[in-house]
Amino acid sequence: MSEDDLTQIELEDETSEPLATEASAPKRARKSTRRDDDGYVEEDLETAHRGSGNIEWFVVHSYSGYENKVRTNLEQRIASMGMEDKIFKVVVPTEEEVEIRDGQKRTSRKRVFPGYILVQMIMEDESWFVVRNTPGVTGFVGAGARPSPLTDEEVGKILNRMEAEQPRIKVSFRVGETVRIVDGPFADFMAIVDELYPDRGKVRVLVSFFGRETPVEMDFMQVERI
Repeated sequence: MSEDDLTQIELEDETSEPLATEASAPKRARKSTRRDDDGYVEEDLETAHRGSGNIEWFVVHSYSGYENKVRTNLEQRIASMGMEDKIFKVVVPTEEEVEIRDGQKRTSRKRVFPGYILVQMIMEDESWFVVRNTPGVTGFVGAGARPSPLTDEEVGKILNRMEAEQPRIKVSFRVGETVRIVDGPFADFMAIVDELYPDRGKVRVLVSFFGRETPVEMDFMQVERI
């Protein structure tokens, strides 16, 4: 047998490994196939998600508006596939928001990062496979094909934001806009929004009386758009 024939056999052996399936052990997988908008794209699993065994937080991208559904899907897969010792928490970052509109206060929970979910896990072939193939997941966030864990500081900021006692206040008016004062000694006066203080629920407006503009600080509830 010639040297060229031996080389051909070696090449055939290296490329004959089957694609991974969920029933097979992902640890042995060389490649997986995912669907993108442009079609099917191959991913090299070994280079994409080989981890050190540390418990870390990763960001997963999902279809916007389906974050809670994806979280439910992933939690069900974790339980059914016995991955509780590899994947620990699935969090959709939200925060309490108070919206002031037409003098009315509406409280709700809003997604902090629409289209993104946090997963606390040990990044290994098997855990990567479970998360990546969850319905609604479009991929991990990271440089190139390798998922990048969040730093402790980044995780702390997100979780603290979710647990903040003071809700985020959203208003419908902006700096430079004309508003009507609906409460207080300047009720029914027109004013110009000069500065917003969302963290304190305050707004500074310029009220015109006696021929000059005077800055007045008020609660968001004391003014409304016209």
